[in-house]
Amino acid sequence: MSLTFTFDPALTPALREGVLELWTDVSNAGGSVGFVPPVTREDIRPELVKHMVAMAEGRTRLLVGHDEAGEVAATAFLTFNTHRLMTHWLWLYTVMVHPRHQGKGYGRDLLAAAERAARGIDGIEAIRLTCRGGLGLERFYASCGYKEVGRVPDAIRVAPGDDRDDITMLLPLT
Repeated sequence: MSLTFTFDPALTPALREGVLELWTDVSNAGGSVGFVPPVTREDIRPELVKHMVAMAEGRTRLLVGHDEAGEVAATAFLTFNTHRLMTHWLWLYTVMVHPRHQGKGYGRDLLAAAERAARGIDGIEAIRLTCRGGLGLERFYASCGYKEVGRVPDAIRVAPGDDRDDITMLLPLT
């Protein structure tokens, strides 16, 4: 089976709770999405609210993938760059696939859907994202067409004595 993707879905209470559950499950499985396990839904809720406010203000757009059961199984947030000299590219944030769906190719499907969504936005010529070093994520993103364009050594402190590189990746759309 594959995921069904929706760009700019209606932000219903069920969708908000589905994204919150996804983000919690991904974080607790060790996913590199801004938290270190263990976390609760209430730990993540304030960050989700920030994303939702940015959506309401038109600064961020949501891509969501539902599985065959209709559950939220994947997300990515596409955030516009507000600097007047950098509006030709956007950020891809909080790229997640539920742990129960790992290894099914859904991550590639999610990135392909994000690329299609970005190509449909007037004036967008590239997608940038950052990822945490030490997990092989940069190899995955490179296999999806992204190129490493920057690295800040030891910029992410996961725990005392466990610092990781902050890696910037770019996907040109032109």
